[in-house]
Amino acid sequence: MGENKFMGKRWEDMDTDVLMKIFKELNLVELSPVSQVCSLWRLACSDPLIWGTLDFGLLKSNFIQTRASPYIWVDDRSDRRLARILRVAMAISCGNVNCMIFHYNLYMKDEHLHYISERSPHLKRLVMPAWNRITKLGICQAIQRWEELESLTMPTIGHPPYIMEEIGRSCKNFAELKVMGSFDDLFASAIVTHLPKVKVLSLRCSKVTMSALLWLLDQMVNLEVLNISHCLMFEIVTNGRRQVIHELDDQTLEKASRLREFYYCQSRSCVACQRMMVDEGIMRWYRYEDWFWRRDEVSSLDLQDYGKLFDAECEVLTRVD
Repeated sequence: MGENKFMGKRWEDMDTDVLMKIFKELNLVELSPVSQVCSLWRLACSDPLIWGTLDFGLLKSNFIQTRASPYIWVDDRSDRRLARILRVAMAISCGNVNCMIFHYNLYMKDEHLHYISERSPHLKRLVMPAWNRITKLGICQAIQRWEELESLTMPTIGHPPYIMEEIGRSCKNFAELKVMGSFDDLFASAIVTHLPKVKVLSLRCSKVTMSALLWLLDQMVNLEVLNISHCLMFEIVTNGRRQVIHELDDQTLEKASRLREFYYCQSRSCVACQRMMVDEGIMRWYRYEDWFWRRDEVSSLDLQDYGKLFDAECEVLTRVD
């Protein structure tokens, strides 16, 4: 009786497309050893379809709030852990990441930003709501490398003109901006001056001055989509006092009517608006559901439907030293 011969394909001989579909179900911890099996498997592990979005939405720093700049102190172990995760991700992805999402409580430093900006040259979207430990030089150098950047989610910063100027100079296709925090006349002026071609702007859950809003509506002729949902709108009156605006006037609404999409909500029955009032215009995201900060009424800025391929291992690695 003859020997039975196995006629099927060996794993190392499988089509790259098939391997990629299998590896797409793995997380970063699982992908790391798989990518070292052979050159074909490494090629499949680096496929752009796997690495289009690198979502670190659950990875947070171990930190303590302080009263002096940068207003937080971060445990060194968090920095080392983040560096280790970024090394693995950048090594396997081979420069194929085009979208990176970081948690609002992940406080990276210049060296982390430098590392990822060098190894993800085709980044088109960056979600990084915490810049406490990032210097002017650090973010500007990263922006210079990300010439293909189209979308940015960022926090309020004290002197926004320099970052808006750098984006305008380096990122010719930039079209989408989301600000999480406060939006005043200085910020509006920086956008109008340096990013006049921006088409989508979200100030969702931010503290916004009426003068800044009107400046945008009057000057941003290329703006197509604006989201001021759940914002605390106010204006400065006599003696420098702040007066909260509970309803937009007809003139402002008329100016906004030229936009293709205008999102606006100041309802007493809205949960997000209630939270905004309780927090006095500076949303304390840690108080609420972990997905809450990811939402946006503008579909292209909403992170709720993004794949969380890397969330699982991030949770694990935050507990491993």
